Amino acid sequence: MTEKPTLSGWTCPLPLRNYPTIVMGHGSGGRMMSDLIHNLFEPLLGNDLLAQMGDATVLTLPPGSDGAPCRLAFTTDSFVISPLIFPGGDIGELAVNGTVNDLAMSGARPLYLSAGFILEEGLPLETLGRVVTSFGEACRAAGVQLVAGDTKVVDKGHGDGLFINTSGIGLIPPGVNIAPGNARPGDAVLVSGTMGDHGITIMSVREGLDFFAPVESDTAPLNGLVEAMLAVTREIHCLRDATRGGLSAVLNELAVASRVGIVFEEARVPVRPAVQAACEMLGLDPLYVANEGKLVAIVPEPQAEAVLEAMRAHPYGRDAARIGTVTAEHPGLVVAKTSIGATRVVDLPAGELLPRIC
Repeated sequence: MTEKPTLSGWTCPLPLRNYPTIVMGHGSGGRMMSDLIHNLFEPLLGNDLLAQMGDATVLTLPPGSDGAPCRLAFTTDSFVISPLIFPGGDIGELAVNGTVNDLAMSGARPLYLSAGFILEEGLPLETLGRVVTSFGEACRAAGVQLVAGDTKVVDKGHGDGLFINTSGIGLIPPGVNIAPGNARPGDAVLVSGTMGDHGITIMSVREGLDFFAPVESDTAPLNGLVEAMLAVTREIHCLRDATRGGLSAVLNELAVASRVGIVFEEARVPVRPAVQAACEMLGLDPLYVANEGKLVAIVPEPQAEAVLEAMRAHPYGRDAARIGTVTAEHPGLVVAKTSIGATRVVDLPAGELLPRIC
């Protein structure tokens, strides 16, 4: 019988045993969420497939008549963003793109989605119509089909308007082996564009802030960008979309999973001036702010320049940059070189910086 998790073993900082109830930080994408997954869900529900801990799980089906195994990527996600509609997108578009991107991060070609709509009593039909229209347009833009769905209605005051759960299935091409544990010393670290756009946009709308320059969400389907990168080489080691916890969370997850260190230069990380100014005003670090249309890639050094060039030629990668390198030193740690020549450890965020960003 599987042993029940013991709270006394849960670790600092902010040990879960100090929280008898769930708090917002448990969904942040940072250390508290990691502790919750590894010390509660994993002991009770874990198996070899779940242990992959990627954006999607790779499933290998029995060989067909040609003798070749078929590999599928499968993922699920839930979207509880507030507000439902924001500059650059809405919860419908976000739900499609988020699931498509999780599939694409395993190198898969996304094919099919399911969707569960949880509606709160009192939600305006006009709002629902706009979201569903956006959902359908996003499916067509990403080249996926919605093949199953469910709708539930909850009492007023119990649903915050609208929640959406999506699951997705994609097909992984032969020769592609992308996983969180594949980074190797000497690999290059690439990002596909500017950091922090989505999180700052949601903060500005939710809190009624004016940053004197327009900011909008970067929500976008990244499967086409990944296909362009794989056309250059199928030796891409790791891919992750930098959502909750931002760039810092992704780099830390990959460093831990691959048992390597990562060093990057802060000055090379692209950040829009308006987002940088907003972060300075709010006391936030753009490395920790969420994105919904940006990825991090770890690729072998010999292919790095060609992959970067292919990224910049794609509409969703035109601001792509090489920011750092994988190292054998300090395994499990991410280190940033600052603009003044100093270095600092970039750790997982401990709690929630920007609640409800996806």
